[in-house]
This record gives sequence, structure tokens and C-alpha cells, in this order.
Amino acid sequence: MANVDNSAGIWDAENVRSTLPKRNEDSHKGTYGTGLLIAGSPNMPGAAMLAGIGAMRSGVGKLVIGTAEEVIPVVVQRLPEATYERNGLIQLAEGKLTLDQFRVIAIGPGIVPNELAEKAIAKILESDVPVVLDAGALSKRDYHERQAPTILTPHPLEFARITGVKVNELQQNREHYAQVCAKKLGVTIVVKGQHTIVAFPDGETWKNGTGNSALAKGGTGDTLTGMLLGLLCIHDNWKHAVLNAVFLHGACADAWTEKRSAHTLLAHELTDFLPEVWKSYE
Repeated sequence: MANVDNSAGIWDAENVRSTLPKRNEDSHKGTYGTGLLIAGSPNMPGAAMLAGIGAMRSGVGKLVIGTAEEVIPVVVQRLPEATYERNGLIQLAEGKLTLDQFRVIAIGPGIVPNELAEKAIAKILESDVPVVLDAGALSKRDYHERQAPTILTPHPLEFARITGVKVNELQQNREHYAQVCAKKLGVTIVVKGQHTIVAFPDGETWKNGTGNSALAKGGTGDTLTGMLLGLLCIHDNWKHAVLNAVFLHGACADAWTEKRSAHTLLAHELTDFLPEVWKSYE
């Protein structure tokens, strides 16, 4: 790996307070944009729900969820505020969705990594829209031709799969490998785990100051993907959006463990804490 500056700042409460956007009194849903979430499959319908709630709780003006037809009745019960594109993955792969109508696109939670998914992702990457890639959307690719921000959100095993860096090596120096691989791939990498690392393609690297072991449970990453989508829609500075999403996600887990065991958190409960947690940093 190349030599880089391994130093990483700590993104803390003061950073968040100074960068969270204010909601203008004369704003409307168009002010905060439309986000597209491609998530969920017949065997993983909850992923679309978790990411969708994360997005809607994070300020997006309007959310479109593209998912398998049989997933919609499951999700709409918890998230009637979203609109839905039936079989969104197929529509994407066939070029039937106009992508420039969206401010941000997120894809991957609950998506099966197969040829159809790759075709859909290829269409997204051809767009000029900021993109968040998670879970089933993560694979080995080069992103240097993209002009818009591209954010990858791997846990350590996914990081190893898409970069070739062994997990034990990554865990010994996460700042270094995140920074090197972000530059090499031309993307922002959010390496999830204790003190999540956010490395931008220009070398800027931050360590997150919130979060705990309550997040070590299925579905919390789906929630983060949704929060990234929502915050990217409402921030003028996309870097601040990524850092604040990671911070607030962890801060919700910290709020949970103030009175509850870290063993007991369910992913859908994270966003129940977000309104009060967010308010505390405004």
C-alpha cells in the first residue's frame, strides 16, 4: 500500500452543531429533494423498511423506494409517506427510470448481488447523481470516471472483499487502509465498526466519535444507508452530510445504552431516538 498521511481527526459534537443545516421556514418538500432508494427483496423485505425510515427521518423531502412488488405491502404499513416503484431493480436495469430527477440515490440493503443488480448499478453509476452503495451493491469496481460523490459503506468483511485487504490487516490500521483505498478507487469509504472511519477520495479522513456495541446487529447498517441518503439530500456540503449521518447514527445507539443494555437494541428502534438526538445538536 502507498504511503499516506494516516492522521484522522475526530468528528465530534461541535463539528455537528456547526454543520447541520437549518430548515428554512419558507421551505417545501422540493427544497429538500427527492431521494431514490433501491432496497429489499422477497427474502429481505425489512431492509427496505429500515433504510426507508432512516431516510425519511433524516430530512429528505420525498422518498421513492424501488423494491420487489411483494415487499411493498410489508413496508408501506410502516412507511406510508414514501412512494414506491414496483420492481425497481428491473426498471433500473432496463433503463426505465429517469435518474436525473433524484437528488441522491442509495442502493444495496437487502439486494441480492447478481447480474440484474450489476446492470442496475451500472445504470446508476452512469448518472451524475451522488450515490450510496451498501451491502448487495458492493463489489470490486473502479469509480474514477464518476464526477458525482460515490459513497461505499462496507463492514470489515465487505471491505476485504472489494479491496483485497485482509480483515486482520484492516483492523490493525483502519485509518490507513480506508484512506489508501478511498484514493485508489476514487470514492468515499465509510468503514463501519468501533469508531467508524470516513475516508474521502482527496485523502481527508475522520474517525467518528459516537456509537457502541449495540450497533453490532443486523439491520443497523441498512438504517445508516437511509440516513446517508436523507442527509445528503438536505446538506449543501456532501462531506458534512456523510460525517453527520455517521455521527447521528452512533449517537442514537449511545442514547439507547444510557438506560438499556447494548444487547437489546433492534435496528428499527434507532430512528425512534433520532428526533431527540438530532434536536440536541441543533
